Amino acid sequence: MRLFLHQLRSEQLLFWRNREAAVFVFVFPPMLYLLLGAVYDGEIEGRPAADVLLAGLIGYGCANTAFAGLAITLVIRRENGLLKRVRGTPLPAPTYLASVVASILSVFVLQMLVTIGLGVALYGAAGPERWGQLALSVVVGVAGFAGMGFGIASLIRSSEGASAVVNLVVLPMAFLSGSFGPTRDYPAVLRAVADVLPLTYFNDLLERAYLRDQPIWGDPGAIAIVLAWGAAGLLVAWRRFGWQPRER
Repeated sequence: MRLFLHQLRSEQLLFWRNREAAVFVFVFPPMLYLLLGAVYDGEIEGRPAADVLLAGLIGYGCANTAFAGLAITLVIRRENGLLKRVRGTPLPAPTYLASVVASILSVFVLQMLVTIGLGVALYGAAGPERWGQLALSVVVGVAGFAGMGFGIASLIRSSEGASAVVNLVVLPMAFLSGSFGPTRDYPAVLRAVADVLPLTYFNDLLERAYLRDQPIWGDPGAIAIVLAWGAAGLLVAWRRFGWQPRER
């Protein structure tokens, strides 16, 4: 535990010292909420627009942080030789990877609180009533998307292409899954694609916890699908994850 806490502190220092990562991972989702909140007003599907958008942007923030942020971090560290050097230290690999995920989780929680605070202060959002259920949904989301992050990091070969690859996945997924607004008027083919995406089901869990004031275990299918995507990512990582640079 002592090693884990020490490494977690180091991970936080590394994250906040990297301004590019802090802007992309931490600032981008709240900024998007500010922009979308200025465009939408009134109600969306019978609920206050500020709260609907807030729930959607929390979902996007989780995918952007736990999936994209984690994948980019791992690829860059692998190609820079940092992961190779970590393997040569007394720090156990599971402890190191757990600290990376815990750091990502703490960044996302802070990001979520900032986004909720902006919604309440600027757009009159009500905020969640069931904080415990929201926390549970966040744990499920981070577990699922972090697993996917490990998986795609195992497939990306170069640090230069990491950001492009993950954004090619995250942004269309967020658009199709309803993180940026309602999808009821999308063509049937796009809604069919959204039906297999993990963010769609994570957004459903957030909607239950935030908008409907319902426990997330009332939708076990959504929980299973999010975690199944994470398990698939971990399976890929188990077969393909490497600590050595691939482009040298």
